[in-house]
Amino acid sequence: MSTTPAGGWVVVAWAPDEFGAVALDWALDDAERRDRGVVVVNASRGDALVDDRFAFEEQLAELERRLTGSERPHEIRQSIEPDVAGAVLETAEELDARLIVVGLRRRTPVGKLLMGSVAQRILLGAACPVLSVKPGSTPD
Repeated sequence: MSTTPAGGWVVVAWAPDEFGAVALDWALDDAERRDRGVVVVNASRGDALVDDRFAFEEQLAELERRLTGSERPHEIRQSIEPDVAGAVLETAEELDARLIVVGLRRRTPVGKLLMGSVAQRILLGAACPVLSVKPGSTPD
């Protein structure tokens, strides 16, 4: 990891889907405005044969190109963890992050009860501000 940027770090809970794309857009906008670096966390519990939220090599390569093009200090962290929200929160704590950005999916109350919510855990467990964004939203 490079030295800490003047404005600190933004941590992005990212997946190769529309939720990850919008979270990355907002994170890069904040990083540019506030002279921050970006750390992207892509994690999976590893409990399914195929997890479409866990990026493949070509998706990671495209992500790296996008981050490099932003000219912001950056890092991509990909891991298999029993607790995806915990991986994001631990990264934010380790880096003393100034902000966490997460794409928010709509869930019914029953869906949240049965399946839990990574975004909800991040919102409730973070020591820094959390920006939750939805597909279709754009930074000003």
